[in-house]
Amino acid sequence: MAKTIVFQGDSITDAGRNYDAELPANLGMGIGYAFMAAAELLAKEPEKDYQIYNRGISGHRVVDLYARWKKDTLNLRPDILSILIGVNDTWHEKAHNNGVEVPRYAQFYRMLLDWTLKELPEVKLVLIEPFVLLTGAVKEDWIDEINARRQVVKEIAGEYNALFLPAQSIFDEAAKRAEYTYWLKDGVHPTSAGHKLLADAWIDLTKDIR
Repeated sequence: MAKTIVFQGDSITDAGRNYDAELPANLGMGIGYAFMAAAELLAKEPEKDYQIYNRGISGHRVVDLYARWKKDTLNLRPDILSILIGVNDTWHEKAHNNGVEVPRYAQFYRMLLDWTLKELPEVKLVLIEPFVLLTGAVKEDWIDEINARRQVVKEIAGEYNALFLPAQSIFDEAAKRAEYTYWLKDGVHPTSAGHKLLADAWIDLTKDIR
């Protein structure tokens, strides 16, 4: 039986994906970690007939996800749902005074998952913590807030029996091997190498639920 996988999030997930809602599964996935993970699954496990969708949208915050959740997530009836959201909730505040403070971020994140589990009680959840490196757009005054959002996602993963992907520690370790911009070109958006780190971690993390 085919398994449906949905990747949700902001520009890090979006990564240039096709926005045509009528596009069949496994196409128009962009060039980021969602595409890389999908390509590996489709190549190595064709017998599982994965139906994979990328529904990330550049610039989105957790409240933007909530506004489009039914159309872009629930209606696709995922068996596995992967979420990466949070950096814009900080970035939009720093740049445009239109962010989402940490307590409300936590509130809306839980609202998304409550809604999801009500409609799809058997869905498997994969929560990726937000991450940054101190370069490019990222300033010192981002760090404590991003760390608070990371803690929120880790706590929520525990509460909702979700898989938790510790992306910040992955990039912190990678940053010991090459300069920050080798992995995150502006401190936020992964390079090809950075996306590959995320994709590999995602594949390994989900091996027991696929």
